Amino acid sequence: MGEATARRIAMVTGAGSGVGKAAALGLAAAGWTLVLAGRRREPLEAVAAEIGGESLVVPTDVGDETAVAALFAATRERFGRLDLLFNNAGLFSPSVPLDELPVATLRSVLDANLLGVFLCTREAMALMKAQSPRGGRIINNGSISAHAPRPNSAPYTATKHAITGLTKSVALDGRAFDIACGQIDIGNAATDMTTRMADGVPQADGRLAVEPRMDVSHVADAIVWMASLPPEANVPFLTVMATKMPFVGRG
Repeated sequence: MGEATARRIAMVTGAGSGVGKAAALGLAAAGWTLVLAGRRREPLEAVAAEIGGESLVVPTDVGDETAVAALFAATRERFGRLDLLFNNAGLFSPSVPLDELPVATLRSVLDANLLGVFLCTREAMALMKAQSPRGGRIINNGSISAHAPRPNSAPYTATKHAITGLTKSVALDGRAFDIACGQIDIGNAATDMTTRMADGVPQADGRLAVEPRMDVSHVADAIVWMASLPPEANVPFLTVMATKMPFVGRG
């Protein structure tokens, strides 16, 4: 078995910071070879340097069809295959009433959170179908917002609900080609995107309340575990959240 066949290749989008960075570092520590995608080269290069060894850095706007095609072409050229795609890249929508949200802002959220996942999944499935050995795994970053919204979060919440439907469809359509698909729904991981929770965020009853957060390493551990399963096993949905965040029950 040659080196290119023996090693496992994982692609992480939005890999320059937050959950994407933590996942990339966790997967690298578990022996995966990484393709790092994101909008800005500098953070990706920093993650690659932290990993050490061989990583492929490809600055990519996942909402751009041409850029995504180039990302997968570079992956195919360098490694010849892809065993894991973690669809992580995404944007929060501004916390404003829906009727005050500019259409351009709405489109940017839809492009990053939904169209980008479609485009990357489309390319990944084509590659995974054609490669030998055939197949692979796709993990989508959903959110607690795939279950319940926060106030004034309609665009973000709608895209994350849509990701759930996409996950189910890909899990079904991928069966014949040995492609597994699952979703991780994350609640209050401690990243730059959730720092505002330390000062208080709007609740359903109109209050501002500080919300507990959890170390992002717990998310990385969950992703590494999902990725480590053999082809005959899959986790369709996994929720990992700060234990005391106001989600289950009545808060």
